Amino acid sequence: MASKKEIKRHKAIGNRIKELRIQAGYTSYTNFAIEHNLENKSVWRWEAGVNYRIDTLCMIAEIHGITVSELLKDIQ
Repeated sequence: MASKKEIKRHKAIGNRIKELRIQAGYTSYTNFAIEHNLENKSVWRWEAGVNYRIDTLCMIAEIHGITVSELLKDIQ
C-alpha cells in the first residue's frame, strides 16, 4: 500500500500532467487523447495520479516538448 507521501506525489504529478494539457489549449482530456491517439481512460487516470509508468511520463513530456525533469520539476 502506498504511503501518504507517495499518494501526495502521485497526485502532484497528475496535476502537473493536467496543467500541461490545459496550457497546450486542451480544455478536455478527451480531445487531447483523440489528437494524440491515446485512450481517454488512460489520460484520465494519469491526471488522477494513477496508472502511469516512467515510459508514460517520457511520452507525456515528449508530447509537450519538454524533458521528464521539467515535467517533474518542483514535485517532492
